[in-house]
Amino acid sequence: MTHFAHFDLAELKVVYRTLHAHLMDHVELMDTDFFTDLQSWLQHVAAQQGVDVSDHAAWDAWLGNRVVSCADRIAGRVVLDGGAS
Repeated sequence: MTHFAHFDLAELKVVYRTLHAHLMDHVELMDTDFFTDLQSWLQHVAAQQGVDVSDHAAWDAWLGNRVVSCADRIAGRVVLDGGAS
């Protein structure tokens, strides 16, 4: 996970926000080692800076995203098909 340590934090946030914004178009990204490692690294850094990463509003604000209420977040939620056939 520390392999992200030498990259600029602001740049990593931009990459994460961009990937996360397009997950519904590319759901295969969700299970990639790169995406999960990047998210884990950013959550680690945020926690080190005192951010409660389990609080979606705090996490979004730290990432530089527009903060969305939990009610709005749930209203827009999409359930993905697990692919079982």
